[in-house]
Amino acid sequence: MARDKILNEIKMLDPEQDHERIVFLSTCYEFSFDTTRALEMALFRTFCVPSISGLLDRTGEFRQRTQKRYDDTDILVSELLEWGYTSERGARALQQINRLHGRFSIPNEDFLYVLSTFLFEPIRWNQRFGWRLMCEQERFGLFYFWRAVGQRMDIKDIPENYRTFECFNEEYERQHVRYARSNHRTGMATVNMFVGWFPMVVAPFVRSGLYAMLEPPLIEAFDFPEPSRFMRWAVPSILKLRARLLRWVPPRRHPRLRTEMVHPSHPQGYVIEQLGPPEKMEEK
Repeated sequence: MARDKILNEIKMLDPEQDHERIVFLSTCYEFSFDTTRALEMALFRTFCVPSISGLLDRTGEFRQRTQKRYDDTDILVSELLEWGYTSERGARALQQINRLHGRFSIPNEDFLYVLSTFLFEPIRWNQRFGWRLMCEQERFGLFYFWRAVGQRMDIKDIPENYRTFECFNEEYERQHVRYARSNHRTGMATVNMFVGWFPMVVAPFVRSGLYAMLEPPLIEAFDFPEPSRFMRWAVPSILKLRARLLRWVPPRRHPRLRTEMVHPSHPQGYVIEQLGPPEKMEEK
């Protein structure tokens, strides 16, 4: 069946050797919307860690230029997912990521946690809201992909197997997710940005919907209002309905590339080496 063409190709590939190709097919053909939303949630989760939100809060970059910070992160990650870290564009994106992070003193454990969210949040989103479940090649392809990216970022102690990395992710959250005022400020700036994408008439629903996507420990860590039972039911139900409907939609014939979209902060296009905060940006 035509619907299974991409999946059949993915299943013929080796997750360890062919992970760049697997990630491209899965991200840009099969789960383009889902990957974007899952990575947004991944970044959102990291803001529940005081050491991470504290750095963002001290620079003031996220509160003052939330949309640009989002766009620049989106572009750099998309360069890796869509073109591969071994490509010329991917290598430039990695170099820029390392240059930006090199300005700050960031604990290796925090780097490792952020990396783990980029791996596991898309998989968890897929388990809840995917129009089909990821196959083993896709899950392990993501593992080998992000492990290779992490190595090129000089992140230390990256687990050598999937389950060990997953255990690290879970244990890190148990130990480090807790309330801090920097969490609230960074999280609220992000929520306001998301809400601003929609007409004002639906803003309250969008805001409540975002809260409904967060588990109780994250709500507490952000000090956000507790969502209603209705919203806790309605938002996942809508996403699951979308997944069922997608099973009847013709397969994507061309990749959906976020690197070729117009981003609000870069209406005329972008240069990879100019992404991120200015050189003078430092911790306050």
